[in-house]
Amino acid sequence: MSWLKTNWMGIALCLIIAIPAWYLGRLFPLIGGPVFSILIGMLVTTFLKSKEKVQHGIAFTSKKVLQYAVILLGFGMNLSVIITIGLQSLPIILTTILTSLLIAYVLFKAMKMPSNISVLVGVGSSICGGSAIAATAPVINASDKEIAQSISVIFLFNVIAALVFPTLGGLLGLSNYGFGVFAGTAVNDTSSVTAAAAAWDAIHGSNALDTATVVKLTRTLAIIPITLTLSLYQIKKNRAKSNTLNTRVRITKIFPFFILYFVAASVLTTICVSVGIPIELFTPLKDLSKFFIIMAMAAIGLNTNAVKLIKSGGKPIFAGLCCWISIAVVSLLMQQVLGIW
Repeated sequence: MSWLKTNWMGIALCLIIAIPAWYLGRLFPLIGGPVFSILIGMLVTTFLKSKEKVQHGIAFTSKKVLQYAVILLGFGMNLSVIITIGLQSLPIILTTILTSLLIAYVLFKAMKMPSNISVLVGVGSSICGGSAIAATAPVINASDKEIAQSISVIFLFNVIAALVFPTLGGLLGLSNYGFGVFAGTAVNDTSSVTAAAAAWDAIHGSNALDTATVVKLTRTLAIIPITLTLSLYQIKKNRAKSNTLNTRVRITKIFPFFILYFVAASVLTTICVSVGIPIELFTPLKDLSKFFIIMAMAAIGLNTNAVKLIKSGGKPIFAGLCCWISIAVVSLLMQQVLGIW
């Protein structure tokens, strides 16, 4: 239980924020619990003189608790539905990833940005935010400052997406399924994808969160080929010989194993439904998942420093903005082409 001793204060802080955020989300479904949780977290962090005692728990909540939330979402989801959604969204995922990477490369050339910043912002925007940055950074030998700048930029647009996209989707007349695909392909980080989708569900009484989660997890798998490609490029650049053992170690470090647990949960659900067990049995687990998402949003808010974001530099923020807008536009255009809207 050493992990609990290290993390309990930060987890407790996120829980304290999540409870009123959950209640406010029920009172004001137009805004939603996840958005309230982010905003309260951002407000609280401005008054914290030191987060040393709670930082480990905040990090645990933003990463592990969010992963637990995603795994729990697998309960109540049929495996055939997951495969169908994943395959249908694949053309949009591939198009948005290529668009973001191309925009990042063009801005790198045009604005003479540091190459590592360009790569991290491009990868973070196109795949899965902070997780993609964390997986890519050691491959390209990025410095702590470059990692911090890139993650700050991604977090900025994560928060904006969670706040703005549900309203934007409504104005555009997206269907519940269409918004799920839009959130899953156009929002950077898993946390903000789930926040935006949960807010949409609270407004429309729908279940876009399931769709958005499947799309986002499919998109997350792109970490593996992109990181390996960058690794091979780095090896070639340094004229070093490839080490098969090291490559295997990298794969085990970057693979998002919680996705396998999500699939396992959906397999269990599929088996249970096939033998006549009602799917409503899994409703409490899905409710717990949504509360975990609100807790994770509290952690995201606590980790978001608006002043620090502004000071991180104009070029990375502009690059992140361009990638973010281009991904959103391409996602919507591809939905029109594929007739998903």
